[in-house]
Amino acid sequence: MTLRMMWPLWLTLIVFLPLLVLAVWKIRTTHGERRRDWLRRGAIVLATAIIALTPAIPRTLEESLISNVEMYFVVDRTGSMAAEDYDGDRARLEGVQADLVALTQAMPAARYSILAFDSQTTSQLPLTTDSRAVRAWADTVKQEITAYSAGSSIDRPLEALTETLNGAAERNPENVRLVFIFSDGENTNGSDSQAGGDFASFADLEPLVDGGAVLGYGTAEGGNMRSYDGTSETGFGTDAPYITDENGEPGVSQIDETNLRTLADQLGIDYTHRITEDPVDQLVEGVDVQEIASDGRRDLTTYEDVYWPFAIVLGLLLAWEAWDLTREVPKSGRKRPKRDDGEPAREPVGAGHGGVQ
Repeated sequence: MTLRMMWPLWLTLIVFLPLLVLAVWKIRTTHGERRRDWLRRGAIVLATAIIALTPAIPRTLEESLISNVEMYFVVDRTGSMAAEDYDGDRARLEGVQADLVALTQAMPAARYSILAFDSQTTSQLPLTTDSRAVRAWADTVKQEITAYSAGSSIDRPLEALTETLNGAAERNPENVRLVFIFSDGENTNGSDSQAGGDFASFADLEPLVDGGAVLGYGTAEGGNMRSYDGTSETGFGTDAPYITDENGEPGVSQIDETNLRTLADQLGIDYTHRITEDPVDQLVEGVDVQEIASDGRRDLTTYEDVYWPFAIVLGLLLAWEAWDLTREVPKSGRKRPKRDDGEPAREPVGAGHGGVQ
């Protein structure tokens, strides 16, 4: 049992102690009904004072473990990520979907954020502890609409990722930031480069990145890509026509592991080639959630107030007090009889004054 006190203790004593002293003095100096009245009033003061002290029973709850790990997923969803050379003839984005979910399961106590890039980079999921939101996004991710394609640019998310990581470092400098980039490495229209040439460097972000990986999808032989017009009947996993090249033949997309390894080196993280749904635990095995947790698993104390019985008693005592006060209201004077016309009858001259009638 503990006291949570609605008011500071000193203020409670100043208000209620004089009232209790008055009630005790009246109880000792009165008798009969008057003494009973002061017993009731003393009980009213006492019940009110107990409510002001707010007795409560502490309850201990186990709070979920939330670490200071922040995981940033940067997903390439350009048309080439629909190439069907993952795990046989599956689309590369299907591998991304599986790995996104697996990484959140491997780090269940982290915070997650998703950036996606195609012809532009957009924030798909602000930083959240809800791993279900990552799964929901992964289940519905699609390639960009074919007609809007502006080519693959591995450096396209650089500006958005820079802004995101700098903001995170300013808000929570003590947090651990892991960056995972999912791409096939194609760079056919780099924002700061010639098509197929070098891409803008991510090296300036290396101090802001504590770990993660670049995950590469696709094969050297490459694969064809289904066209996508924004409807459910098109895109990977459907029978939609393949995207064609300038000769009218199905286009072929090949992984560029050189670009992916360069990107990983610039960020100071590992590169891994993902061709099947292999475990991802090794990508986060160096991150000990229990060790780097900002709070760790901890006990959360809540309180269950137990002043309600005194509130009931107080209500009954106040009702009793009101009833007694009503009974003590002076009765009005005797009413005069009325005449037949409704006016009060006039008393005889001299009545009540010793006059002669």
